[in-house]
Amino acid sequence: MAMLALATLCQRVDPARTAVVQGGQRWTYGELDRASARLAGMLRQCGVVADGLVAYSLPNGPGFLALTLAIYRCGATPAPLSPRLPEPERAAILAIMQPCCHVTQDDVAAIDLPGDETAATAQVMPVAASWKACTSGGSTGRPKVIVDRRPAAFEAGTGFIDIPPGGTIMVPGPLYHNATFSAAVFALWLGCTVVTMPRFDAAEALDLIAREQVEWAMMVPTMMGRIMALPAPQRDPARMPHWHRVVHTASPMAAWLKQDWIDWFGPDHIWEVYGATEGLVRCWIGGAEWMARPGSVGRPIGGARIRILNEAGQDMPPGEQGEVFAMPPGGQGSTYRYIGASSRATADGWESVGDIGWLDAQGYLYLADRRDDLIISGGINIWPAEVEAAILRHPAVASCAVWGMPDADLGARVHALIEADERRLDRAALDSFLDEYLARAKHPRSLTFTSTPVRDDAGKIRKPRQTAQETP
Repeated sequence: MAMLALATLCQRVDPARTAVVQGGQRWTYGELDRASARLAGMLRQCGVVADGLVAYSLPNGPGFLALTLAIYRCGATPAPLSPRLPEPERAAILAIMQPCCHVTQDDVAAIDLPGDETAATAQVMPVAASWKACTSGGSTGRPKVIVDRRPAAFEAGTGFIDIPPGGTIMVPGPLYHNATFSAAVFALWLGCTVVTMPRFDAAEALDLIAREQVEWAMMVPTMMGRIMALPAPQRDPARMPHWHRVVHTASPMAAWLKQDWIDWFGPDHIWEVYGATEGLVRCWIGGAEWMARPGSVGRPIGGARIRILNEAGQDMPPGEQGEVFAMPPGGQGSTYRYIGASSRATADGWESVGDIGWLDAQGYLYLADRRDDLIISGGINIWPAEVEAAILRHPAVASCAVWGMPDADLGARVHALIEADERRLDRAALDSFLDEYLARAKHPRSLTFTSTPVRDDAGKIRKPRQTAQETP
């Protein structure tokens, strides 16, 4: 089957079709093509070469996607970074990555975009050996670059988590994140209109879905929780008759929140994709399947396989927890390579990204949490995800994160960072509320309150290992 290059995706779509919408900006595929051609010229002048990495720190919007396509036009690999990274962290990533160049918003703003009608005839170089190189520091803060092994071209007819070809899709999260980057680029490859947001706002997101007739959206559980907290009239499904699917990913979703969403829009509306930037495995499950297996993240698709191993490397029977190891259909090393890190693998090539979970008898995967996040407090194993899901039930809580802190008596104690008004929630009130959902030993023993969101728009947080100002 023919391979279609990402660099030429604009030439396969009606140039008058809307490609990207953000705020007052509406770029057609023709404008996106011309802008990417101009930016490709800038990149070549900066020394970008085929198969080189190009780092860039841009906010969401048409400019981000135009630069991504410009990198493909150069036969190079996009390596997006958060524009909000502190300078020391950005410098550490760039030192590991060693890109051809690092592009900022100021660099892009200096070029007249989208450009004239002749700019789109600029040279297209060979297809890059890797179509993306995303970064991750996990909870450790040690940066690493995950270079995808797939080239910047896909077989005609290739789909991606049910994005409707030629449809209107929304990707409201930060485009530098692996999942949202992949969704936005694949959507353009499929000739879609991509709706983005400079920063997620629940009410505005629903207004956009209604106004732009969005059919498909990718969200993280934090976003979906904020949507469910809106007044019922704003969430009237009749306002959004075209919205047939939301796909959630990037972090665990509390079972109660998923059930609330199913009750709101129906089980066929909500789907979950589980995987990692490394591409070892992808699991997929819809709301109807999930109702029969609450808590599952689905079964592997695409030929990947999963094993659950204990610390001795032995396979665990169905229902028994262990570390999740996976084997992609192409074998070890077929999906990615690290820069700045080493893989965690068994002698026979099964790899893990550190998740703990179990399989049922039918091969459905259930997750507990990250291996490195386990809190052992007074001899009791406590998974932060379980505590976070319970805290998020409280109506005064907008977001939260839980981790373990050193404790002289218990070895570790449960600490919670909570986005809430401290005047509406104190330790005693939280304990009383949590009694319905958690054993007392799992309750937070110290709290920090904040007025700002705990997680970013990608649903991620780097959990610190020392306390700030705490409420004991």
